Amino acid sequence: MDRLLIGGSSSKLFHLREFAEILNEFGIECKVIFDADVYDGFPSRKISHWFQSKSKFNEIIKEFKPDAVFIDRQRHFGLATIDAKLPLIVHLRGDHWSEIEMARKTLYKSFPKNYVLKKWEQIAEKCFQNSALILPICNYLEKLVKERYPPKNVSTLYQGIQSTNWYKTEGMNLRHPCIGLLQSANIWEKTKEMLTIEPVLKNMPNVIFYWVGDGPYRDYVLSRLKKYENFKWLGHLQYPDKVRDYLSEIDIYALISGIDMSPLTLLEAQLMKKPVIATSVGGIPELMIENQTGFLIRKGDSQGLMEKISLLLNDESKRNSMGSFGRKFVEDNFSWKKIGSNFVNIINRYSI
Repeated sequence: MDRLLIGGSSSKLFHLREFAEILNEFGIECKVIFDADVYDGFPSRKISHWFQSKSKFNEIIKEFKPDAVFIDRQRHFGLATIDAKLPLIVHLRGDHWSEIEMARKTLYKSFPKNYVLKKWEQIAEKCFQNSALILPICNYLEKLVKERYPPKNVSTLYQGIQSTNWYKTEGMNLRHPCIGLLQSANIWEKTKEMLTIEPVLKNMPNVIFYWVGDGPYRDYVLSRLKKYENFKWLGHLQYPDKVRDYLSEIDIYALISGIDMSPLTLLEAQLMKKPVIATSVGGIPELMIENQTGFLIRKGDSQGLMEKISLLLNDESKRNSMGSFGRKFVEDNFSWKKIGSNFVNIINRYSI
């Protein structure tokens, strides 16, 4: 492969550009674009996109002449790639099928929304079925994909991260001791697990929990937790600068999620030398080392969460050693150089 066209969502362009930079070092010329700007359609949120032609897409293909197209979400851009008869590489970041079912039971119950969800489901399925390669973002997800598409080429490709972007700053004005919660409220199955901290808030009134994140379930979380004086919502923070300040200041990072495949925040917190506590679900155990970079707890285990927080807050030496080991672990296993090398090996293995 000499040229790779990369299309993704606006929120992921920062990381896709880092991915492209390392692939250039491996001899693969890359072009990164915001997929919806090039080709989109119904049921996109922007009605103007419903009537887009493929002219922009076709022009890029004609000028850049990619050997394959890499997408990080299943949208019309992927369909255009299929129509152009180019090899389609799908980087799958989450359990698409479970997330569709969750959405159908929650935010997308009504007829219009349910219809929109069905259309997105059909588009995604066409992308999966016609892909040359599916790259799940963790081993847990790879197993699910292989069960669903036994004949397809499937191989794990972890999210990479640039360690030099994550360094200690002067931080923020937070009260201590404090726990950092950095996670969105977009998927109910993930978000509802945050309510596990309610007994912890009651029983540890001197420990402050700072939540950074937003999404459709924000108000529900706040309706349950904001009554506690030691729970503070900071909203959305500018990425990466303000997130770096936040992670510089907290004492412990906690990821209390009902399901997650490869949360980048877990890698970022470890690069910031913070001990981590996370629910043992999905691909989370693949992104840390139990008892060395932090602790894993079961879903719904408020008591276990309290115990691990107490242990770490009362042992500065352990916090420091876990933090230092966490940074080394992420640098050794999730650097873009390592991820880029893995990607090259995968495409060579499958002759893409």
